[in-house]
Formats: sequence, C-alpha cells, structure tokens
Amino acid sequence: MSKLLQRAAFTALLLASTTFSFAPSAYADDGAKCDRGEFCAWAKENYGGTVLRHNLETANPGECVPFGGLVARSLANRLTKDVTVYQGETCSTEAEFTTYPKGGTYVPDAPFVVRAIQIWE
Repeated sequence: MSKLLQRAAFTALLLASTTFSFAPSAYADDGAKCDRGEFCAWAKENYGGTVLRHNLETANPGECVPFGGLVARSLANRLTKDVTVYQGETCSTEAEFTTYPKGGTYVPDAPFVVRAIQIWE
C-alpha cells in the first residue's frame, strides 16, 4: 500500500474513532497555551511540563522532525496543515503513528509517547 493510501486510511480511521477536545479551556495557564499556526507537544499529560513548539519556520512540510531525545505525552495541532505524530524518532511506520487534522486538534493524553512529527503539505 502506498504511503499516500496509508495516510488516507489512517486519517479516516482517526476521524472515525478518536474524540477530540476543541475547547480552549483544556489548558489552565498561559504556559500551556498553543498559538494559532503552531504545533505544540508537552512532556506530560494534560499539557504539563516542558513544551516543544514548531511552526512552518521551524519544521518543513514533508520532512521528519525528531524531538531530539524529548518525548511528548500531550499535544495540540493549531497549524493550517495536518500533522502525523510518530512513536519513533525516524518517522518510521513500523512503530505507532497517527495523523491529527489541522486547525485545532487537542490531545491531552496521547495514545503513545511521541518522538517525532511530520507536517503535510
């Protein structure tokens, strides 16, 4: 199966089976805020701990962007592009991966530890 078909299939499954929280009240303080045009990943569940932020200036669409040894347990996609999160640092589809839609997807408890992302065009 081609990567494009895999991506489409996983996106369809994700949209059919995952519940997203779209309420901005999901984070309690400004330190947990993810601005428009950013992908944010937090070290702890419920948007706690160290936050890693990426935007289209720091992450090129189509490229694997490893977190450099950091791991994420919660995330928010506020980019204008879909983002795939990967369990492996090399964006391998041999480990867990899931695509989150653009524009305001919040995941307070990721289904696996995230170590890399790929932004789609």
